[in-house]
Amino acid sequence: MANQSSSIPVIINGAAGKMGREVVKAVAQADDMVLMGAIDTSPEHQGVDAGELAGLSEPLEVPITNQLEPMLGYVAGERQMQPGVMVDFTHPDGVYDNVRSAIAYGIRPVVGTTGLSPEKLQQLAEFADKASTGCLIIPNFSIGMVLLQQAAVTASQYFDHVEIIELHHNQKADAPSGTAIQTAQMLGELGKSFNPAQVKEEEKIPGARGSLAGEGIRIHSIRLPGLIAHQEVIFGAAGQIYTLRHDTSDRACYMPGVLLAIRKVLQLKSLVYGLEKIL
Repeated sequence: MANQSSSIPVIINGAAGKMGREVVKAVAQADDMVLMGAIDTSPEHQGVDAGELAGLSEPLEVPITNQLEPMLGYVAGERQMQPGVMVDFTHPDGVYDNVRSAIAYGIRPVVGTTGLSPEKLQQLAEFADKASTGCLIIPNFSIGMVLLQQAAVTASQYFDHVEIIELHHNQKADAPSGTAIQTAQMLGELGKSFNPAQVKEEEKIPGARGSLAGEGIRIHSIRLPGLIAHQEVIFGAAGQIYTLRHDTSDRACYMPGVLLAIRKVLQLKSLVYGLEKIL
């Protein structure tokens, strides 16, 4: 590990969750970072060593605690170190307050939690701007997903009909996924509407046609045990179907993107949304 004073101090919020444990391992193994705090609200994990919980061979001597603000204050006070970064993989209900608290302490947030409303995103962007503090909100940290979205934007120039299907594990709290919403937004920004009506549709069960994301694009959400994170973008035209699909088989696929975001957020002075903006 690099000299601690030259390393990036990292707080992981949601450290006991599936993604949080992967981030603990990735940060512990990065030679330019040091894990300063592991936050989680689950009662059964209080005081447990974050490294042991994440499955590392040796403890990190960083106990899990539910005290986010004291940890933000502690890292903010470590003046001999680089500015701190908070990685947040928690719950949509609390992420807004977590990000505001981090920015207030001068800690740079890197957020993988989705479910923030456009209004709250805008409020956080204004708060980060006023504080001149970098903040990254990343719906999906996978390089493969960024490539899928770029391919979808290219394909949308030639197809007028498209629908999105996203599939996740049944412990995901928000639907549609932030990634699917972002994909629909990227297609909607191209200045065209999709799926011109061919008939007058009638939903016999409300929601049967999915959620309408704008510009005629529909998103369908599936939640099942056994899934991790998957997305299809399906284009249709006379005589042909063009399907783009990304499948996650291991959460380790997100870690290169997470580590990149931790390094890049230190260079920012405002909120940036989407991994593609920092590649």
